[in-house]
Order: sequence, then C-alpha cells, then structure tokens
Amino acid sequence: MLPQRNSDRATTGVPGLDDVLDGGLVSHQLYLVDGNPGAGKTTLALQFLLEGRRAGERCLYVTLSESRAELAAGAASHGWVLDGIEVLELATDLSNLGAGELTMFNPSEVELTETTRRVLDMFERMQPQRMVLDSLSELRLLAQTSLRYRRQILALKQFFSGRGCTVLLLDDRTAEVRDLQLQSIAHGVISLDHEAPPYGPARRRLNVAKFRGSNFRSGYQDMAIRAAGVEVYPRLVASEHIKPFARDVVASGVQRLDALLGGGIERGTSTLLVGPAGCGKSTITLQYAAAAAGRGDHVAVFLFEESRVLLLARAAGLGMSIHEGEGPGRVSLTRVDPSAISPGEFAQAVRRAVDHGGARVIVIDSLNGLLNTMPAGQSMQAQLHELLTYLGNKGVATFLVAAQSGVLGLTMRAPIDTSYLADTVVLFRMFEHLGAVKKSVAVIKKRSGRHEESIRELWFDADGVHLSDPLLHLRGVLSGVPEETAGPQPDPASGAAPDLAVPDAANGGIRHDE
Repeated sequence: MLPQRNSDRATTGVPGLDDVLDGGLVSHQLYLVDGNPGAGKTTLALQFLLEGRRAGERCLYVTLSESRAELAAGAASHGWVLDGIEVLELATDLSNLGAGELTMFNPSEVELTETTRRVLDMFERMQPQRMVLDSLSELRLLAQTSLRYRRQILALKQFFSGRGCTVLLLDDRTAEVRDLQLQSIAHGVISLDHEAPPYGPARRRLNVAKFRGSNFRSGYQDMAIRAAGVEVYPRLVASEHIKPFARDVVASGVQRLDALLGGGIERGTSTLLVGPAGCGKSTITLQYAAAAAGRGDHVAVFLFEESRVLLLARAAGLGMSIHEGEGPGRVSLTRVDPSAISPGEFAQAVRRAVDHGGARVIVIDSLNGLLNTMPAGQSMQAQLHELLTYLGNKGVATFLVAAQSGVLGLTMRAPIDTSYLADTVVLFRMFEHLGAVKKSVAVIKKRSGRHEESIRELWFDADGVHLSDPLLHLRGVLSGVPEETAGPQPDPASGAAPDLAVPDAANGGIRHDE
C-alpha cells in the first residue's frame, strides 16, 4: 500500500506536474531532472524557483553551463524576470580557476574543489529554501572519474540534508553511459523526453521514474513548452471523475431523425457518425449542436479539418442559428491543429470545456484528425476509451465523426475501428438512384435504448435537415447501387424531378419535393 499524501509539499509552478506528483515535490529533498539538451529542464527549473519566489521563499540558481545573461534572456522569452532569485554564475569562472598558479594537484581536483566550495559558501550565506544546480554534466567533467563524481554527489546530498532546502539537480544526459547510480541517490527522478516527428513541432513527454514516499502517476505524460512555460497534461483516468447527472434525452429537433434514434441521444453516451466524405455527418452533428444550444446547453465543438468561418457559413446556409461563445445557449468552436497538439493536451482541452466551461454536449470532428495527433506506438483506442468514459461519467452527450475512405460500396474502411467504443453508431452511405448520387442514414447500434432498423434517405436545403420515410422500395442501398423492389413507383406526370423522389408512407406512394 502506498503511503498517504504528505501535506508538506513544494509546488513546482506547473499545475499538471503537481497533479502527477500528488500535490508537488516532497519538501527538503534532492531531486534529479534529466533530459537531452532542449528538453525543457531549465524552463522547468525556473518555474520551480519562480513559484518559490511567489511563496516568499529564498531561491538560488547555480549555473555552471549558462551565463546570467542567457538565463535572463530565456526567462524574458516567457515574460518572466529573475528579480528576487539569486543567480550564482560559475560558467565563466571554471576556465580561470588555478590559472597561472604552480600546484602539485591535478587541475581537475583544484577546479572541482573550488567550484564546490563556492557553491557551499553561497548556500551558507543565503540559506535558500529552493535551489537549482545546472548542470551535473559540468561536475562530471571536473570529476573525471565516476567514483569521484559519485562521491561528490553523495557529499552534496549529505550537506543539503536537514538544511530545509528543496534541491533540483539538472542533468543533460551527455555521459556516455546512463548514470543509474545518480538516480539511486536522488529522492525523486523526473525525466524529460522530446523527439522531432516527420512533420510538425517536437513531441514532448515527461516521466516520473522515481518518487520516494509518495503516491504519483507513473508512466509518460504529454507535455509542451508554451509562452507561459512548461505545461504538463496528466494522463486522463476516467474513474477519478464521476458526477451524478440526469439521464435525459438530447433531441436533434428533426422529427424523423429523432424517430430513427428512438427519440434522441441520452446524456452520458457517445455517438459515432461514420461514412464517406460529403455524406452529411458533420451537418447532423451541427444540427444537434444548434438544437442543444437552443435549449440552453453549452456546446463545445472541436474541429480538426473544417475552419470555423466555413462551418458558420454552412450553418447559416442551412438555416441553423449558431450563437458562438461560452456559457449556456452558446457554441464554442475550437480549431485544432493535429500536427501541433498531443493526445494529452487535447484531452486537457476537452476536460477544460466540461469542468470549467460547463459544456454538456461535445462534438469531435473528426476522429481522423485526432488519430493524426497520436505518435507511433501509442494506442488510440485506450486513450479514446478513457476520454469517452470520462465524458460519460460527467453526463456529457458526445458526438464523434469518422470519415471512411471511398464513396460507394461496402469496401469502405475507417482508419481505425472505434465502433465498439461508442454507445450509438449511425451509418451514412452514398447510393446511386435514378441517375443521381444520394445519401442515406441508418442506426446500426444503440446500447441505451430502442432505435429504428430502417434506412432513410437524407438531404439538406435552406430549411435544414430532412429525412425520408423508410426506403421500403429499395434493396441494397448500403451497397451503393440499390435495386427497385415491387411497390409504388415515381409518377413523372407530377412534374417533379425524379432524382428528388422520396417515399411517403402517409399516402402509400412517392412524394416529390421541389
């Protein structure tokens, strides 16, 4: 059984990392932060000290690799100033230590001893409560041997022990062999990784490899470096987010569409709309969004392909009233760049829309774009399952759009099979009939209640979304090239265009709409 959470914590200045660490670093301990050059170690260390400064603590930054000016410039790029943080700059002094002196000692021994002495003297004078030592690679070079280096680190740990200071040691992994002995000495180890994909910005991850005496979230967590500094996106665990809610129905406002779905979509369920490009999936989700907002719900739409301007123009062309913004009765539209966002960051954005924005309907358009955010080797199904379970636990009605390759026929394939994850699956198809390409819609799965087993024709105009009565006179609609069955046929004498013929069960024949 893991120990209970320690209330004496040093928050890191990165809320997501504090969440991973169950509240922050255990105070007055020594920690290792390692990562390749450019992984974000210095930025994270500065945020740690800035958080201490906000809390009124004395903070010390010891730099053996960067100058004070370089540190200040890096801080300024995030809008920070280092006032109130003492900086001990040793980078320019190392080359001068022992210069011009006659000595019987090895120069490395003189330099290491002098460097350590200056650090300890500054510590004794200032008595900091937070300290960063950047970086251990310089001490490793001065020590020359792994034995002297390990002894030096042990001596530093013993010196800091019991002096009321939380210490971060930064290491840039420049050693030829990974130094696991250093990890065994530290109270906790935070590893930062980043890699450059074939296209887009670097993908960054954080892993707490070790954290003694405390609960923490193990495994990799997505992170990014933004204008505000390092941001960590803890892996979503749906079981931690459960909220009671009324399982009422979200209706589309289109009578025949609601009839097809047995009255509508229940809150706390997910609906997958799948079909080829141009078959009306996004328009149907837009109809649900407009109807929900019209009833006072807040709706959050995440767009991976379509632009916000084009979506609003399309909604206006269909007679839908979309009031953009935050709060009840509003629809927030968020354009997502799949090449510039990680799965963890996207999940965090969805959580923010629900927990802080009060969204009760979520639209993700589309899963194809979300798939492109997943680095190789990660399981989209597992992450999507957690996200959908979280939304279900919060009573959110979720709509997912998935485009299949191809246009006609039964050989179309989606990039990934997610139909088993969704509570409701709505299938869209294109089919050829009377010299025209038309659209059809059917519900093939609904866990939460009844639904029609029929196939209906679907079309759109300036008055919105329309569905026909069940296509009883056609067989093979889902194949793309249906055949007429025995029954009423279109009447050309009516003057209506035959390609707009739809069945009308009320009069037992075919209704022709202009």
